[in-house]
Amino acid sequence: MRMYLISDNVDTYTGMRLAGVDGVIIHSKKHLKEQLDKAISDKTIGVLLITEKLSLEFPQIINDVKLNRKLPLIVEIPDRHGTGRKPDFITSYVNEAIGVKL
Repeated sequence: MRMYLISDNVDTYTGMRLAGVDGVIIHSKKHLKEQLDKAISDKTIGVLLITEKLSLEFPQIINDVKLNRKLPLIVEIPDRHGTGRKPDFITSYVNEAIGVKL
């Protein structure tokens, strides 16, 4: 199994290429859908990396794959602008999940 990147910027794509991860840069909803379908049909891709910005811009497309497919595993990654999450997102997630304040 291998990883594949769908990114909205060149910097993330370049960094992942240096780490040996293939990918594509996209800028439209249509292109995202095409590349996502292509990645899903490729059985050698086990982990699909998608920038958080794309995930926030097109949640209906990403969530459909997450909810209806076992593979590939979709992992949202921050881009060069940083993460869109709060600084304490892990603590908040644990608090919400188990109901215990840490």
